[in-house]
Amino acid sequence: MNPVNTLEASYRAKNIPELKPGYIVKVHQKIKDGAKTRTQIFEGTIIAHKHGTGPNGTITVRKVTDGIGVERIFPIHLPTIEKFEVMRATKVRRAKLYYLRTKSAKETKKKMKTIPLKKSVAETKEAE
Repeated sequence: MNPVNTLEASYRAKNIPELKPGYIVKVHQKIKDGAKTRTQIFEGTIIAHKHGTGPNGTITVRKVTDGIGVERIFPIHLPTIEKFEVMRATKVRRAKLYYLRTKSAKETKKKMKTIPLKKSVAETKEAE
């Protein structure tokens, strides 16, 4: 194996679900407050997925809080991210959903069609 690939493999996160634009996700991230650590959850819609699933891969998550839009960019393989939890899958017709920045919540729901979530193999084994 190439030394670069070996180094990249050591930093890759395990158990990352399928993340696509339009999915509503919860991102659980460890935050350090002085000597304490806590988990902060950021829930929103994925509006962009860039650079694939490699070490530079990122997703942009958008949520609206009190009428103000908030966007955060999360590197997929960031060590402080505990997990990505897909809440709802929606079918969209674009790869980048930047147009949602100008839409209201009602218009956004109209543009997205909810589809059933695919359960991963690990989840089905745990359920049995």
